[in-house]
Amino acid sequence: MTKKYDVVIIGAGPGGMTAALYASRSNLSVLMLDRGIYGGEMNNTGDIENYPGFELVTGPDLAEKMYASSTKFGAEYAYGNVSNVEDHGEYKLVQTDEGDYEAKTVVIASGAEHRHLGVKGEEEFSGMGVSYCAVCDAAFFRNSDVVVIGGGDSAIEEGLYLTQLVNKVTVIHRRDQLRAQQIIQKRAFANEKMEFVWNATVEEIVGETNKVTGVRYTDKETGEEHVVPASGVFIYVGIMPMTEQFKNLGITDDQGWIVTDEKMNTKVPGIFAIGDVRANQLRQIATAVGDGGVAGQQVYEYLINHDLL
Repeated sequence: MTKKYDVVIIGAGPGGMTAALYASRSNLSVLMLDRGIYGGEMNNTGDIENYPGFELVTGPDLAEKMYASSTKFGAEYAYGNVSNVEDHGEYKLVQTDEGDYEAKTVVIASGAEHRHLGVKGEEEFSGMGVSYCAVCDAAFFRNSDVVVIGGGDSAIEEGLYLTQLVNKVTVIHRRDQLRAQQIIQKRAFANEKMEFVWNATVEEIVGETNKVTGVRYTDKETGEEHVVPASGVFIYVGIMPMTEQFKNLGITDDQGWIVTDEKMNTKVPGIFAIGDVRANQLRQIATAVGDGGVAGQQVYEYLINHDLL
């Protein structure tokens, strides 16, 4: 039988868990669905120093604390890889590889994933030197040389994290300056283990047998090609929203981000979106939590206003 809930929350990152907390405190039946462990990208984050109330906390520790709060008023958590959501007016059908669920409302908090470079060697050496998560894989490259590709907050923060374990971090960036916040840049430039290659286009991740040996790039100013020797390559060149399964609802823009108003409403009544899937400028734990609080309250308001409780 199809299980029924007042709200199904797709994704159990900081936004999804906060929405679950607020909705369940309003005495609603709540199910959080996630294709992995609760916490989302927090589980791939080392130290967090910009979340209010914590001078310093690790991502996994914060995920555990949020999960305990999110389920204390009865919200349920289940594994499920969502393949489709159908709008049937007063109820929505959420289809997953573990079964279907019927919900009066849906909150989409499915997050985003790392963009790939699309260069030769990237897929071939994935898991054999190519990584998108320094916290996950840094230990495999202890005392070796690695490359970080990118120039935003994630690239530089993860590069700094890597310096705790590796011999040298070479940051390859396609521009002549970083896009990361100034405080992060200052730390990076002061770190003697970090070097920078500017105005470079990555052409190939070079390797042999089952391991990476370097990164080949072109200097955009001179046209010359060079190879940076490296045992590991960490790629941070942007993120893509995980919204493919929701495009049939007509709620995404041309890049796949979900468009909402300030109350997290999408254009489909009863379907809300929060966190990294939204067409928004800032994507942080704090902003996801804020979105989740708004959505959790709006779910209750929607159900009351439509006589669904």
